[in-house]
Amino acid sequence: MAILKLYGLHNATCTRRVATTLAELQIPFELIEVQLSKGEQKQPAYLEKQPFGQIPYIDDDGFILYETRAICRYIAAKYPAKGLIPTEPKANAIFEQAASAELTNFDPSATKLVHELVIKKWFGMGETDPKTVDEQHAILEAKLSAYDVILGKTRYLAGNSITLADLFHIPNAPLLAVGGNDIMTRKPNVARWYNELVARPSVVLFENGVKSTASY
Repeated sequence: MAILKLYGLHNATCTRRVATTLAELQIPFELIEVQLSKGEQKQPAYLEKQPFGQIPYIDDDGFILYETRAICRYIAAKYPAKGLIPTEPKANAIFEQAASAELTNFDPSATKLVHELVIKKWFGMGETDPKTVDEQHAILEAKLSAYDVILGKTRYLAGNSITLADLFHIPNAPLLAVGGNDIMTRKPNVARWYNELVARPSVVLFENGVKSTASY
């Protein structure tokens, strides 16, 4: 069987989210670097695979799939042994609840903060906007208060076993710290969960960027 191909950028957030899921399941893959600065993602051959001209997408032995969380769900469903997506109906509902919370309550503000604190510096996109940082920090701080309540009852967001709902917080959660923001360690239950999450081998592996991985 052909090795899975991940088309993305080594230091792009969504590329790392997919790579982290692959690493968690110890699935070998080849990173195909897409040169966004050269507009490769807007070329006709690329748009045939990813009609929005975005990264990442995967080629799994001829099966093409885009959208980061859809890719992660596909991978977890194809390799179900670690239970990253619970299948029992109630456990699955709790998982979907947690995954929705990440998408709607964590990701919007975290993404904007990471953009201001990290991405702008990495890609020479201008100065950090303090007003945006203050606004988004306040929003995320309030959301993490709810996280702290949830994580006071269970080890992870969807119960006592790790799921994709937790892994979806990579890479934005640790990138906040890279940008000098300590919001992930201010609340005790969030800090305990966050510190455990970022210490996982699948997360540590790509701290300095995603790379092709033939073995673990």
